[in-house]
This record gives sequence, structure tokens and C-alpha cells, in this order.
Amino acid sequence: MDFSTSQKRRTLVSFPSHDNFVDMRLTRRQRVRHELTALLALAAPIIIAQLSHSAMGFVDAVMAGRVGPLDLAAVALGNSVWVPVFLLMTGTLLATTPNVAQHHGAKQPEKIGPLVRQALWLAAVIGLIASALLCSARPLLIAMHVSPELIQPTMTYLHGIAMGIPAVALYYVLRCFSDGLGRTRPSMIIGLAGLTLNVPLNDLFINGRLGLPAMGGPGCGFASGVAMWLMFLGMFAWVRRARIYQACGIFSRFDAPQWPVIWRLLSIGAPIGIAVFAESSIFSVIALLIGELGATVVAGHQIALNFASLTFMIPLSIGMAITVRVGQSLGRSEPREARFSAGMGVAVGLSWACISASIMLLFRTPIATLYTQDPAVVSLAASLIVFAALFQFSDAVQVTAAGGLRGYQDTRVTMVITLLAYWGIGLPVGYVLGLTDWVGPARGPAGLWQGLVAGLTCAAVLLAIRLARSARRRIRNAAQ
Repeated sequence: MDFSTSQKRRTLVSFPSHDNFVDMRLTRRQRVRHELTALLALAAPIIIAQLSHSAMGFVDAVMAGRVGPLDLAAVALGNSVWVPVFLLMTGTLLATTPNVAQHHGAKQPEKIGPLVRQALWLAAVIGLIASALLCSARPLLIAMHVSPELIQPTMTYLHGIAMGIPAVALYYVLRCFSDGLGRTRPSMIIGLAGLTLNVPLNDLFINGRLGLPAMGGPGCGFASGVAMWLMFLGMFAWVRRARIYQACGIFSRFDAPQWPVIWRLLSIGAPIGIAVFAESSIFSVIALLIGELGATVVAGHQIALNFASLTFMIPLSIGMAITVRVGQSLGRSEPREARFSAGMGVAVGLSWACISASIMLLFRTPIATLYTQDPAVVSLAASLIVFAALFQFSDAVQVTAAGGLRGYQDTRVTMVITLLAYWGIGLPVGYVLGLTDWVGPARGPAGLWQGLVAGLTCAAVLLAIRLARSARRRIRNAAQ
């Protein structure tokens, strides 16, 4: 803000005539409108991209569910294993976005290329490690007392996913680079292309087309693995050829790994990855705990969780857009604008929560029947969707506040808060309510989901407080 604008606003406050209040109100409205337009312009393609990725899981669940409850349960358990690993990996790589955004805001494109090249090295290593972990998941399933009939189809599904994990890690770095520049359209188009390809690929592996063996529901894993490689190749071609990226020189030279730069990325990204993992893993642990209750309970839990994950993509995408807006504002040395962007983003997330919670409460049974016609599964899933509706508000606040904190590169305290909220509060409360009789009869999956509500609410309150403090501290430091 220049001096004349600042002086004008102070004058309006000092002499509160009716006309001055009208002028100031219009100025605020224009500021809100401008920020809302910019935020949604960034977030809309990200929302479509995220929904496309999440819809791939929805398509997998629906197509596997049509084969049978056992196939759906195998996909559900497979998701409970690979999704937390995937989020830990991609959360770590999210450090690319705020770094690129700040360099872009400061008009330093020459610093972006070397940074992204090191991020690609990091992605290659992390992707291979994640793939190896998924292929070694059998002892985990056994330790969690998963039904023996589910272990082999679940591992088959995970082997297919593991094939594509290195590709999705490399894709994610290129996507974060593009998002950091404010160019979110490529991820939207490639996400839609991946979703479009996922349906025929699922049919190919599930039913055994073109001479392939029929793999049933676990074939969805191999379909997703192939789609991941195709998405990476598409993003690579886009970034390499589009003129808008040429100033950064991503592929203009080859750089060997530079460990100080990689360590800097890890110092920012690892807490993000652990924080995202802490949230996602609590859902997965609950799915594994439910695994010993039988295929029907697992399937009902998966339906409620899958639909909640779809609605979660909206505030998650808004949080990603907030990261870009905050990072670019800080790069321009405008900490007040960064705070305003973060606050607007949280408000938009809460607005969406009102819509998503209403949809879940009003249409919970029709939603469940989209996945399966089994009456027992539908009844259980509809009852769990009620709890998903309850945590829409806290989930929206915590994920948008976390997006703002990523823009400030304030990630370590975020990690501590999420670990406390999800593993220190959410999981213990859910375990006590759902699987023990310490405070009354065990409530089963309903008690576990009540623990989720408690953990997410705690995270929302603490992360919102931390975001406000980080914004004030940055403004104060700039003033000094």
C-alpha cells in the first residue's frame, strides 16, 4: 500500500462522516472482491484437478464394488495403506510451491530453475522409497489382524499402485512449480485426462481385456499405476514446451544433486508431509482397525470416507491456492496482503463447509447407494456420513489454515499441532469410544468416527490461532 492510500484511509477513520463511511465500505468491498476473484481463479483449476484425482478413487471403489464386497474391501484396505504414504510423499514435495511462489513474487525467475531441478531429485528418491514400502505392506496387514481372505487381493492392488508412485512424485514437483507461478490450468487438464483414462484402464484390468488376465477389483491398482505414468509424461511435455515456463529454464541444463538445497527443501517439506500424513493416517488406522470386523463394515466405512474425501478436495484446493497467494505477497514484501489472502481463504473454506454438510445430511442414503446395492452396507455407510457432515467445518478451517501456514513456510509447529490433534486426541478418543467399554458399550465404527470429529476440531482451533500469530509476526517484522 502506498503512502497516499494509507493516509486516505486514516483520514476516513479520523473524520467519520456518512459519505466517508460509504467510501471506505466500497473500498473494502472492492478489496474483498479482488481477492476473492484472484483466489478462486487460482483455486478453480486446482479444485477440478483434485476432484479428478479423488474421482479416480471413487471410480475404483464403484467399479470394484460392482464386482463384489470382497473386491471393494480389498480396494478400501489398499487405499488405507497407500494413500497415507502418497500424502506423506507429496506433502514433502509441497515445499516446492511456496519457494517458487516467493521467487516469482520477487521477480527472480533465475532462482526457480535450480530449485525445481533439486526438487525433482528429491522426488525421484522419495518415490522409489514409497514404492518399496507399498510392496512390503503384507506384515502390516497381518499385524493389524486383517481377514486372511483380504490380504492377497489387497497386496495385488498395492503392487499396481507401487508401479506408478515414482511417476506421480515427479509429476507432483512439476505441478507444484506450475502452481507456484500461478499457472494452475495444466494440472486441471491433465487431471481430467487421467480421470478419463482411468475408466477404460479399470475395465481393461478388472475384466481382462486385450488378452490380459481378469484381476477383479485389485486390477484397479494397475490401472491407476498406468494412469500415473501417463499424467507425468503429459505434465513433462507441457512444462518443456509452453513458453510461459521458459524464463525459469527448468530443462536448460543438468544439475547433480546439491544436498544443501535438497536439505532446505526437506526442512520445509518434511513437516508438511508429516502433518498431512498424521491426518490421513488416522483415517487409515481406523480402516485397519475396522478390518477385523468383516467385509461389510469395511465397505461401509470406505463409502463414507471416500465421499468425505471427495468433498474435502474443495477446501484442500483452496488451501493450495492460499499457499500461492500468501507466498507471492510475501515475495513482493506485502505481509498485510498475505494476511488478508489467508483470512479470505479460510472464510471461503467455511462457506463450502455449509454446502457440503447440508448435502451429506440430506442425501446420505442416496449417496451410499451410488457405491453398492447391499442393504447392510448402505445402512452403515449412511450412518457414518452423518459424522462426516459434522466435521466438514473443522476440516475446512484446519486445511485452509494449514495452506496459509505453508505460504509463510511455518511448517514445524503445524506438524506438532496435527500430531497432537490426530494422534494425541482423535485416535485415542475414537479407540476408547469405538472398541472398548470404558465409557459404556463399544460403539464400533460410530465411536471411531466420533474420535475423528474431536481430533479435527482440535486441529482447526490450534491451526487458526497459529496462522493469526504468524501473520502478525510477519507484519511486525516488516514494520521494524
